[in-house]
Amino acid sequence: MTDLSLAERLKASATLTEARLEQALSGAPLPGERVRPERLMAAMRHGALDGGKRLRPFLVMEAAALFDVPPQASITAACALECVHCYSLIHDDLPAMDNDLLRRGRPTVHAAYGEATAILAGDALLTLAFDLLAGEEAHADPARRVELVRILARASGLGGMVGGQMLDLAAEGRFAGGAPLALSLGEIRDLQAMKTGALLAAAVDMGAVLGGAGSGQRAALAAYGRAVGAAFQIADDILDLESTAEAMGKAVGKDAGAGKATLVAALGREAAGELLDDLVREAEAALVPFGAKGMILAQAAHFVAARSN
Repeated sequence: MTDLSLAERLKASATLTEARLEQALSGAPLPGERVRPERLMAAMRHGALDGGKRLRPFLVMEAAALFDVPPQASITAACALECVHCYSLIHDDLPAMDNDLLRRGRPTVHAAYGEATAILAGDALLTLAFDLLAGEEAHADPARRVELVRILARASGLGGMVGGQMLDLAAEGRFAGGAPLALSLGEIRDLQAMKTGALLAAAVDMGAVLGGAGSGQRAALAAYGRAVGAAFQIADDILDLESTAEAMGKAVGKDAGAGKATLVAALGREAAGELLDDLVREAEAALVPFGAKGMILAQAAHFVAARSN
């Protein structure tokens, strides 16, 4: 993907991701499996394929590319992370969570296949992610594979995405008398860094591990990942406030109605927009050690902040 524009690289990485997910979600059982139930496979494919921008796999591949790792060598790890992301969307949409019926412009998995099948589809995608990371296709070095597993597990688990979802539900008042909680700015930042930011930051860190980054390089990419993760969530909250369901491919305007804790609600639209700009500058500054090689990731930070869906 050398010398392609950001848009071309996003498209190319999305195409690679789709093909690798198609392969992983084929109906043929793997060694150690007996049967892949047809309805479960259909639900998993519904939730994981035709998946939009594929930003997280893109970040894995582009971070690895800083160290001259070709996309074909990082695609399996990138798809493992995308499986976790897709599982999280399936579960987030469930009636017990956000109760959404539309995702990416089509019915959510539970709307199309039923709640029980949607839960199992999410569970299966989560476990598939670690199956992918355990194999030599993820990386030839077992120690690197173990590190990739640890990064993804911690980003997606109780101190990351799942914990962030729990904090989000608590902030909505789901568990304590039914009234939304008034969170401090620091508490909102923690919630968002866990629920949304953790997987985005993990994507960059996984790319760094695939590329054999040194400690200083890995720290620089971690700073970039944190800034991009925070920027993504603020941009998403602004879109929920200002965009349309047609543009987003999902319901909008639900955050305020649910009493969700967002930086846009806490700071106001103008101040949140200023913070978003600051985060993009922070992401760019983190890439300085990589020189011209960091240009695409810098452009990606602007893309995250300015996206329309």
